[in-house]
Order: sequence, then C-alpha cells, then structure tokens
Amino acid sequence: MSGKGKIARLETEIDKCRIQGLWDKAADLAKKLTANNTGVDTYIHFIIGECGLEQYIKENPPSEQNTSKAKDSLGEAERHLKLVSNENGKLSNEASLLLAKLHYCKGEYQSSLALFDTVSLDSLPNQMTTPRLLHIYAEAYAIKGYCIEKISPSNTSKYKAEKREEQIISCFERAGDLALLYLQEKEKTFSTLYASQSVGPIEELQENIGPILETAIQQSPIYYIKHGDLEKGIGRFRELLRAVESRFSQGLRLTLARQLAEVLLRGVCEKTYKPPSIKGDLVNPSPRKYTGDGLFVPDNETEEALLLLLIAEVIATREAVLNRSAEHKQAQNITFQNATAVYDLLAIALVKRAQFDRLSESFERAMKFSFKEFHIWYQFANSLICARKYNRALLILKECCLLRPKNVIVPLTAAKLCFEYLQKYEDGILYAEKALEAGDDHPMASRAYVALGIGYSLKAVEMKLKADRQTLHTKALNAFLKAHALDPNDYLSLFHLALQLAILRQIEDAIKYTRLALKYYSEHIHSLHLLVLLLSAQKNYEEAMQLIKAALEEYPDNLSLLLTKAKLEEIVCCPEEALNTCKKMLKIWKDFQEIDSDEKSLSLILHPMKVSEATDRSTFDKKSQANLLLTELTDRETGSMRAESIAASRMEKNLSEVASSGNGLIQSQPEAQRTWRLLNQIWLYLAELYLSLDKMEEADACVSETANLFPLSYQVAYIRGRVYEHKQKYQEAKACYENAISINPSHTSSLQHLGMVLHELDNDKLAEKMLRDAVNMEPTSHQCWFYLGLVLESLGHSEGAANCHATALELELTSPVVAFTVIPRLMQ
Repeated sequence: MSGKGKIARLETEIDKCRIQGLWDKAADLAKKLTANNTGVDTYIHFIIGECGLEQYIKENPPSEQNTSKAKDSLGEAERHLKLVSNENGKLSNEASLLLAKLHYCKGEYQSSLALFDTVSLDSLPNQMTTPRLLHIYAEAYAIKGYCIEKISPSNTSKYKAEKREEQIISCFERAGDLALLYLQEKEKTFSTLYASQSVGPIEELQENIGPILETAIQQSPIYYIKHGDLEKGIGRFRELLRAVESRFSQGLRLTLARQLAEVLLRGVCEKTYKPPSIKGDLVNPSPRKYTGDGLFVPDNETEEALLLLLIAEVIATREAVLNRSAEHKQAQNITFQNATAVYDLLAIALVKRAQFDRLSESFERAMKFSFKEFHIWYQFANSLICARKYNRALLILKECCLLRPKNVIVPLTAAKLCFEYLQKYEDGILYAEKALEAGDDHPMASRAYVALGIGYSLKAVEMKLKADRQTLHTKALNAFLKAHALDPNDYLSLFHLALQLAILRQIEDAIKYTRLALKYYSEHIHSLHLLVLLLSAQKNYEEAMQLIKAALEEYPDNLSLLLTKAKLEEIVCCPEEALNTCKKMLKIWKDFQEIDSDEKSLSLILHPMKVSEATDRSTFDKKSQANLLLTELTDRETGSMRAESIAASRMEKNLSEVASSGNGLIQSQPEAQRTWRLLNQIWLYLAELYLSLDKMEEADACVSETANLFPLSYQVAYIRGRVYEHKQKYQEAKACYENAISINPSHTSSLQHLGMVLHELDNDKLAEKMLRDAVNMEPTSHQCWFYLGLVLESLGHSEGAANCHATALELELTSPVVAFTVIPRLMQ
C-alpha cells in the first residue's frame, strides 16, 4: 500500500507540473516511478515523451525554419509516444495527438493529419477532466487547421475550396473555444491548489498558452477578414472577448481587444457598423461567457473601439514589466511593444473625438514603464499640447531632446510652444539654435532659421533700449534671409521675411516678398493679411479693400480680417460701413459660441464619448479661429506683444474671473475664456467706432458690455477713459488711464492718451514723461510722436517739437491701418 501511495503522490505531483508547464521537473519525477508496477511503464513513457516534446517547443517554437532541428531533436520523444499510442490504452489518444503535434513540428503535415483521423477529434468527450487534456485537444484542433492550410488543395474546384476554408476556420474556432475554456479551468484548478498551499501564488505561474494556440485563437477572426467577411470576423472577435475573464487570459485579451479596435477604426464606418448582439452559446464544451440584461452595448464603432482600447490599456499598464535588469529585458521589450501598439491606437481614437485630456492622462499612466522610450514621451508631449497644457508639454519635450539629441523636430516643436503659447522667447531661441546644430544640409534647416528669426523678432519687442531692439531686428532679418536662401520656394520663410521688413518699414521689399510667398501658397491667410496692411501703408486703400474682400471670400469667418476690413471701411467708405462689418462679426461670434459652447456642453452632458460631434457639425472655420491665437491678446492699435502686456492680460483675466464670478460661462473652460475674449475685442472696437461717430450712448453701452465680461481688464479701463476724454471729463479720464497703466504698464495707447489728458490739464511736464514712455515702447507709432511734438511745443521746445513732427510725418507715410504685429508669427 505504501508503494501505491507513493506512486499516486508522484502522479499527482507530475500532473501539477504538467499544468504549470514545468516539463523538466515532470520528467525527473516520472523517472522516479517504479517501472515494475503494472501500467506505470506506459505512463512513464507518455510523460517522458510529452515532456521532451513540450520542452523542445518551449525553446524552439514550431516554424518552417526549425523543421530540420525538430527532426534531429525529437527522435526520443517520438519513440516514447509511439509506444503509448500503439497500446490502445487510456493514454493512447493523448499520445496520438501529441505525435501529430510532433510531426507538425517536423513539417510532416500529411502524417499529422493521418494521426488526427485515427483519433477522431470531432467525437471528443463532452466532459474533459483536466486543464491539461483541454490544452492538448485545443492544440490538436489548431494544428489540424494549420496542416490543412499548409497542404495545397488537390484540385481547383470552387466547392472543394469552400469546404476546405470552412474546415480550416472550424478548426481554429474550436481551438479558440477550447483554449479559453482551458484558461478558465486552469485558474479554477490553481485557485484550489493555492488555497491548499500546494502551489505558489497564481501571479508567479506561467501564463503563456503557447505559440500554437495563441496564433490559432487570433487566426479565426483574421481568417474571416482576409477572405472578405468583415462582419463574421468582428463577430468572432466579440465572441472571444465575451469569454469570462481569467488571470491567465489577460495577455490574450489585450491582443484581441487591440486587434478588434484596429479593425473597427480602420475598416468600419458609421453606416456599416452593427452593434454586438448578446446570444447564448450551444457549443459544448465551450468557455463560460458574460451574459445578462445589464451588459453594456456600444452605440457606434468609435465607442466600441475606445472601450476595447481602454480595457487593453488597463491590462497593458498592469502587465508591464518594470524590472529593467538584463534577465527581464526580453519580457520588458514585449510588454512595452504591446503597450505602445495600444497607445498608438488610443491616440487615433481619442484624437478623432478631440478627447485630448483623456489621451494625455493615458500617456501619463504609461510613463511608469517608458523610461527613456522616446516614442511614448513624444506622444505624451503632443497630447499635452493638444490639451493646452503647454508648460508641462515643454518639460516633456526637453526630456525628448535628451533622448534624441539629433532629432530636429523636437526642438522646433519646443520653440513653437515658447513663441506661440508661453512667450518664453529666450528659451525658444535656444531651442531653435539646438535645431540648427544639425547643420545647413539638414532638410529642416530652413525652418530652424525661421524659428530663430521669429525668436529674435519677438524678443526685440521686449527690449527697452533702441540699440538692443535694432540689433535683434537685424539678427531676425538675417535669419529669415538665410532661411530663404536655403529653401527659396518655402512660402513660410518668405512670409516671415516680408513681415520683418514690414516691421522695419521697408515697405517695397516687404510687398515683393509677400507676393512671392503668395505665389507659392496663394491661400496663406497671414500673407494675404500682411499684403492688405502693406497696401494700406502705401495709402493704396482701394486695392487693399479689394484684396481683403477677396481674402474674406476664402475665409469668411476670420475675425482678424474682419476687424482690419472695418478699419479700412472707416477710412475708405464711412463709419456706418464699418458698423455693418462689426454687426457681422457679432453674428459670427454668436453662431460660433452657440455651436462651440452650448452644443458641445449639451453633448458632453448627454454622452461624454460624443463630445466632439458639435465640433464636427460646426460651420465655423476652426482654421480661421486659430489664426487669432496671438491677436486676441494684442492691442490692435499698437500691436503690443510685450511680455508685460501678456502678463497683464493673464492678471486681469484672473481678476476679472473673481469680479465676474457669477458668470459661469466665462470661467468654465479655457476655450470658453478664449471665445469670450474675442467678443471683448469686438465690443472694444465698436466703442471706438461709436466715439468717432459721436454716438456717446452707444459707446457707453459697448463699454458696459465689455465691462460685464472682464470688469478689471486694462482695455476696459482704457476705453472708459476714451469715453470720458471724449466728454471732456479729463479728471475721470485720467483716473481710468492710470488704472489701465497700473495693470499693464506697457499699454501704449493708455500712455499716449494719458499724456494728452495731462496736457489738457496743463501738466505738460508729466505729459511729456508719459509720451516719451509711449514713444520708447512703440517707436513706430506716429500718433505718439505727433502728440509728443504738441506737448514739447507747449513747453517751448520748438526744435524738439519740430523733430517729433517730422518723425511723425515720416512714420505716418508708411503706417498701416493697424500695426503689422497684429499678424501672428506662427511656425506653420
């Protein structure tokens, strides 16, 4: 009895090792069994043959390249298994299936099929007692499918071909069902063994079901899709994913979810999409599946794809190997590649729905296993940019520069952030210089010089001293000339060169380069706008008006163009025409706000996954709206883009949020802030227009409207001062201008008008100080020079006054209707 008990215990230990895939240990235990006991010798032959085969496959996955090696290495395993299969005992079927697997490894597909015929797979028992038996039968179906696929058909009959395909897909589907059932049973078995402390924690066990089954499970839906039956392929993916989840099926679920998401994103549209149907399964034995009335059913292909990818992301981040030691390098690479594939698809799906915040959150979770992985870091940076988290994006891009020091795109992207969003001009120049380290032969060298020129030009505006400004403007001009020399056909370098020349008041040359830029890109809105301003600087108002009308036919909703058109109409036609244009701007803003705010908010409330549908339906030109990126922060009278002006805009925005805390619409979202600030610009211009028409009641109403939006804005204080000044209430006007300057010390218009109010109040000394400050801020403003001349004349400084008037006259000859700097310097 003691001998039989020892044999039973060894057999139990061997079966545990077989389930765990510990083949070396199982073979050692088998050799300890006594061959003198009846029936044990057959069992020993089976175990030794099985262990030899499985250990070989573990080290050498089946492939055509490994067939020769299999023939040399599997002789002993084949001998043991043949002994068992020929005895017709209870292990003979399993031995025959393993022999078929062995022949498949050797590339003997016909022999493998012949063995399957002797076993009769279709009559397999309904109740399989062990996970290992399930695994053997599942692999048998998979191998049978592979063998049929490998053997060329004997004839070209269409009927025979269809039957062959049906047989192959049937084998793969049956293999997949049995494999999932095996994983479910395996978890149940190990949960029981773990509870009895017979094995270690489940997390420590091998989860891989083997390359044969893993490929077969994926093959069944892919086979349908390859043969043109997309609907059945998607249905098969869904059936596999409906299987009740087990710890051992996590990696497989990740792969299937990712593959189905990719199929949905690439091959399915809204019209062809069919939601999944939840039906029972009559096949027996089959894996347990999720059923019930409360199951979530997606409404569209993007929603299903997102759901799958979010599930895959959870698995990928949980399964990622964090240990970066050499022995875990291969596992770490595999898990990282799986995760990267998921995140790339997630980026496609979420960008399509404009869900940039969610995307950046997903990439942030990926950071824990993406140490020094450039692709994920760069994608994270791009998602942060799209989510308008610019400061953080810049930090990530800085890290990307360290990971790929020779990649020119990264520092150029960082420079773009510094110039267009963060106003960190010095940092932007450093990034542009880093991009130039690649040399003038690099394809992006021209754009790197454009970035450098933009940085110099923007930094020049901040300089207090004339010599510093001139030096930086010269550097900017040289950079743009170099960019043009490297790529003579690049419209962007031509545009920036023209804009720089315009700022330096070299109008003729600026017009020449602007027309050349439009030759290469006739629809470039900023070149069109610049040419309008250049023509107005030449006092060619009629041609400027014709051009801006033509530009508005292409970009009818562009508020920046419309504001310039209104200024031209005020000069060329009459203020009433400009009023009509302002009314049109208000209507455009109203349409945009209703679509972009109300409809988007409603969509978000009704269905978070459909938040971008309002954007898709919007008739407002998003590209045109983007063109106001910088001009919405710009004083259009002077084009001030100083850091002080931007800081003041941010400060007064925060102050206004507190003062108008009851207006939730203005505070709700950054996009909403931006939208309402556009309205603020329109009201400010309308107020000035009404002042020019001497319509005080209407001007007061405009001031009230903009004060309701941003009560503590320096621009509101300025326009209120203009109203008081027009009413000759100079003390009240003085207080308003002082308030504006206290918020934004570089607001040239406030300094200029404060100077004139002080002049009216007979305080010419202080007026001179204010106007000299204004001239120093904006040396190309002819109004500031003219008013300074008036004050100096009043003070008895006739020579200084004459020089100021001469300068004002000279500048006025080349002054556009609005400052050239209202045109944003964009790197695109």
